[in-house]
Amino acid sequence: MPAPLPLSEAPPHRLAALRYVLTDIDDTLTEEGRLPALAYSAMEALSAAGIAVIPVTGRPAGWCDAIARQWPVAAVVGENGALWYAEDRAARRMLRWQAQDEAARLANRGRLMALADRAMAAVPGSALSADQPFRLFDAAVDFAEDAGPLPLEDAHRIAAVFEAGGAQAKVSSIHVNAWFGDWDKRSGIENLFATRLAPLASVIGRVAFLGDSPNDAPLFAAVPFSVGVANVIPHLDSIAAPPAYVTRAPGGRGFAEFAEGLLAARNTTTEENAA
Repeated sequence: MPAPLPLSEAPPHRLAALRYVLTDIDDTLTEEGRLPALAYSAMEALSAAGIAVIPVTGRPAGWCDAIARQWPVAAVVGENGALWYAEDRAARRMLRWQAQDEAARLANRGRLMALADRAMAAVPGSALSADQPFRLFDAAVDFAEDAGPLPLEDAHRIAAVFEAGGAQAKVSSIHVNAWFGDWDKRSGIENLFATRLAPLASVIGRVAFLGDSPNDAPLFAAVPFSVGVANVIPHLDSIAAPPAYVTRAPGGRGFAEFAEGLLAARNTTTEENAA
């Protein structure tokens, strides 16, 4: 698998063509658990330029409701593709979709939390994530946010317990997220685009995705213009489909670096067309 190219080597015309920016949140927009002002400003600048910014995250439904309302975003996909929220700002109405009906969700809940207990017993020092009460579909076991930090090998041991119990499990930079259901970040985005925007395949040349960890692999694979912020580099060996490009800076600074490059490419193209 070829190594990612520096983002600085991305063709300007490809950057200028982008109209949709999908982005992970933790350690892609954030740094050390905080959203830096320059990352938020970069989202605002992209939105003001008519580019739809769409966070795609393992974070819970409760967070997604707030993000969809308060951030300069077109929508947010949460719990690793289990749901999406989009605020119709003109109608002052929140639109919501979920991948699984309530009966199935509730039936799976007890089994999932029992596996979480088993995983935490198998890996001392791990803990249920602090945001678990705001989750609808998954269990999140913390190994590097409030717990630990534990080595990545321990995160994979946690994931293995869930998988042995029949659940899906994905390792992020801070949590192991697990669920019973057939979805991931890619399927969540595909549903959002088909419902609210345009079929993803029809606009894929205008889409970018930014991420930093193994659970971003489905979208690194699905989106040709995929970008890892610099802190993805230690994880590349464990990512089945690595990003096409990588930024110089990590986290939110890497996202801002990408946004600056995109907007500069658009401005240059506009000036050339006007000449």
